[in-house]
Amino acid sequence: MHFIVLSSSRGTTFQSTIEAMQRGDLTATCLGLITDRSDRGCIEKAKAAGIPVFVVEKIADEDRESYDKRVHLQIQKIVEKSQIANLQSPILAAMGWMFIFTPWFIGQWKNRIINVHPALLPKHGGKGMFGHHVHDAVLAAHETESGVTIHLMDEGVDTGKILVQKKCSVLPSDTSVSLQARVQELEKEWYPRVLEMIENGQIVLPDITEGKVENV
Repeated sequence: MHFIVLSSSRGTTFQSTIEAMQRGDLTATCLGLITDRSDRGCIEKAKAAGIPVFVVEKIADEDRESYDKRVHLQIQKIVEKSQIANLQSPILAAMGWMFIFTPWFIGQWKNRIINVHPALLPKHGGKGMFGHHVHDAVLAAHETESGVTIHLMDEGVDTGKILVQKKCSVLPSDTSVSLQARVQELEKEWYPRVLEMIENGQIVLPDITEGKVENV
């Protein structure tokens, strides 16, 4: 199995994935990291692990589909350089990717984009639900539990097929900061484990070999 990481963050979950690869728990190959800025913390993690880094900066006033097409083109270049015959094979692992993909992009990589959301979907998902906003909403709703949802991306926002959910308690003393820390521990543990489960066939992604990826 081959995968490409897309991240606009510090790369904490990316680091846990790298460590799973170094331990031999995850034997899939990471073909590269795509990020949107040259100052993202995830870059340091990739370079330390010898993973190629590709920065695709968003141009001011650029529309979403134009940006997605440039990201798609970079993915194609990574695959071609790796000499992988079947362009359908890479999984796109979104780890803190801060852009909502357009339907065009989703159509190119249908059932091959994995994302993690820091709550128990379908609760507390959708536009604007990221970072501390999610945990604030969980606390405001007086939930007794939260957790992570690892899911496939589709044309909606946080609406794709759920692959794995893991829960943690919401404590009476919790703030959004303390809850976020507990949820992030689940994310770091379970994102690489889901990749392992896909790799060893415990999770089967639907229709992964169907369709045709366009050249742009």
